[in-house]
Amino acid sequence: MTSITITIDDETAQALHRLAELEQRSEADILRTALAVYAKSRPRPKEIGKYRSGRNDISAKARDMIRQDVKDRQWP
Repeated sequence: MTSITITIDDETAQALHRLAELEQRSEADILRTALAVYAKSRPRPKEIGKYRSGRNDISAKARDMIRQDVKDRQWP
């Protein structure tokens, strides 16, 4: 598991603390769950892994293709 550090405003921190107490879960567990749900709800880049494109350079150019989709506001 990887560790990260985030900065949140006081109001959000208090809400997270209250939620953790209410659900008897750790704040980290709540954040992991929320991030996982958010990540699954986001659309995937159209070129990556969804269909067979017939191109053999996808993996080599994936980063550039994602950047272009972000630039074109097609992802996320």
